[in-house]
Amino acid sequence: MVVLVVVVVVLVVVVLMVVLMVVVVVVLMVVVLLMVVLVLMVVVVLMVVVVLMVVLVLMVVVVLMVVLVLMVVVVLMVVVVLMVVLMVVVVLLLYLAGGYVVIINALLAWLD
Repeated sequence: MVVLVVVVVVLVVVVLMVVLMVVVVVVLMVVVLLMVVLVLMVVVVLMVVVVLMVVLVLMVVVVLMVVLVLMVVVVLMVVVVLMVVLMVVVVLLLYLAGGYVVIINALLAWLD
């Protein structure tokens, strides 16, 4: 009878230890899985932030390039308009100074 009680107690202790070990292993696996998921979420968030920053920088660069090109075009248009106005003023002044003869003489002198 005593041997049976000892065997039952030993079996209960062994079963409890095995159950405890299984619970500890399952808890550790869940903790490791949660850590892996957390690390992956952090990596994904960081990648999204980096991609968004790169897109933002590229958009700023494109906007600055467009503004620069528009400024160059405006400056060139202003220069062309000023040159045309200057030519018209010079031709009008030459015409007022003496008519076509002065214009023709000025053009011939400029071509020589």
